[in-house]
Amino acid sequence: MSRLPWPLPALFVWAACWGLFFVLLQAAVAPWQALAGAVLLGVAGSVLAGSWWRRFMLALGFPLSLALSGLMALPAGWWLLPLGLSLLVYPINAWRDAPLFPTPPAALLGLPAVVDLAPDAWVLDAGCGLGDGLLALRRAWPQARLHGIEWSWPLRWACALRCPWARVRRADIWRESWAPYRLVYLFQRPESMARALAKARSDMVEGGWLVSLEFEVPGAASSACLRCPDGRPLWVYRIVPAGS
Repeated sequence: MSRLPWPLPALFVWAACWGLFFVLLQAAVAPWQALAGAVLLGVAGSVLAGSWWRRFMLALGFPLSLALSGLMALPAGWWLLPLGLSLLVYPINAWRDAPLFPTPPAALLGLPAVVDLAPDAWVLDAGCGLGDGLLALRRAWPQARLHGIEWSWPLRWACALRCPWARVRRADIWRESWAPYRLVYLFQRPESMARALAKARSDMVEGGWLVSLEFEVPGAASSACLRCPDGRPLWVYRIVPAGS
C-alpha cells in the first residue's frame, strides 16, 4: 500500500476516516468520540505515505476537511491532537532516517545462499518499523535470534506485538552498538548508507554482514547483489576493517 502513487494513499485514508466518523455517529457514539476515532485512524493511516510532510497531510486531512464542511465546530485544542499523535509516532530526531517502507515478505529469501550464519546467530533489523523486515528475516533464518530497534514508541510497540519471537527495543540505531550482531539489515535511504557501513565497520566483528534493501553504499564494493522477487536489488556487504 505504501507504494501506491500519490495521492491515492491520501484519498484512501481520508475516505476511511470519513466512513468511520459516520459509522460511529450512526452507532449513537458521542460526536467527540467519533471525531477522536477518525483522527486516530488518520494518524495510523499516515504510515502509508512515503515522506514526512505527506504523513502530516494524511493525519490532518480529516479534521481540516471536517472543519471546512461546517458539520461540526472544532475547538482550537483539537488541532493539537493529530499533531501530537503524529509527533509521537514519528519523533523529530527520527526524521533523518527512512520513511516507513515495509520489506516485502519474500525479499530476503535468497540471503542464506550467500550469507553463512550459525543457526542461533544474532541478527538485527535496524529501524524495524512495524516489523516487516523481522518477518522477512525469520523466513530466511527461522532459528536466528532476531532483534529489532525502533525509535518511535508506537511503532516499537506494534512491532513487538507482531513479532513476539523477536526482541524489539526502543533505541536510536545510530547510537546503539551493533557489536553483538552477526548481521544487520537496513531499509534506509541512499544518504544513510555510507554512515551505515562506517558504523558496521566500527562496531561489528570482522566477517559480519551488512544487508541493505534497494540502496547501495556509494563507492564500496559489495560481496553480492541479489534480486528480490519484485526486481529491487538487495546489497550484501562483508564487514572488513576500514581501508581493506
